[in-house]
Amino acid sequence: MSIERIRTTIGHIVLMLGVLVSIFPFYWMLVMASNTTPDIFSYPPKLVIGSHLFENMGKVLDNVDFFGAMLLTLIASLGVTVLVLFFDSLAAFAFAKYEFPGRNLLFGLLLATFMIPTQLSLVPQFVTLAEFGWIGSLKALIIPGAANAFGIFWMRQYAAGAIPDELISAAKVDGAGFFRQYLTVGLPVLRPGLAFLGIFTFINVWNDYLWPLIVMTDPNRLTLQVALDQLNGIYGTDYSMVMAGALMSVIPLIGVFLIGGRHFISDLAAGAMKF
Repeated sequence: MSIERIRTTIGHIVLMLGVLVSIFPFYWMLVMASNTTPDIFSYPPKLVIGSHLFENMGKVLDNVDFFGAMLLTLIASLGVTVLVLFFDSLAAFAFAKYEFPGRNLLFGLLLATFMIPTQLSLVPQFVTLAEFGWIGSLKALIIPGAANAFGIFWMRQYAAGAIPDELISAAKVDGAGFFRQYLTVGLPVLRPGLAFLGIFTFINVWNDYLWPLIVMTDPNRLTLQVALDQLNGIYGTDYSMVMAGALMSVIPLIGVFLIGGRHFISDLAAGAMKF
């Protein structure tokens, strides 16, 4: 066996081990969700899927408005993702391909916001939304997350290397304005970066707990993570039911990742073939 073949085999084994390590937490969650709480704390621990999965799921549906919370979370996640993809890519396109006064200063201030802890912005945001009368509404979940520094930074770095200056110059010669250049030149090239940013943003909004807990004051309109927190009892917790709720909340994210990841990889491959 050649040295190259041995390296390839070792690389495949390492990748398979990495896949197993990555999958195990999801499998363990399924094991706990399909057993009872005493089974979870038994020794030695059970490593096989039990027969109580649908029973525990039924308990989740009985205790919280799961599908109502999921619908609200889905609307908020899609709304924030669409706005982030538009505003962040638009700003990134301008930062990457246009010269204007104060560009470097503005981009430096944008990067400086990374050093500000998220918790420090909660009170100013809450006060602002209270002045607008948006507390408890869907707008309070969507509008504050319409753009973020990470998305602009990521898309700017991607656009700087992916969009040739010759394409911008050709579009200007054809009389295309800024928005036409963005739509016809920028967006087609930025699709892989947008796919990653979309997946990243959707998952972050879906899993967000602190901000919805603060702004959604109506107990009948809660996001999924806040609603699932109600499964924890004051005097005792049915951990198998909690794990079943966590499993139910993760399933849509797996679908989003599979769909978005496929487009992300296919777009990267297509771009590599063109270059």
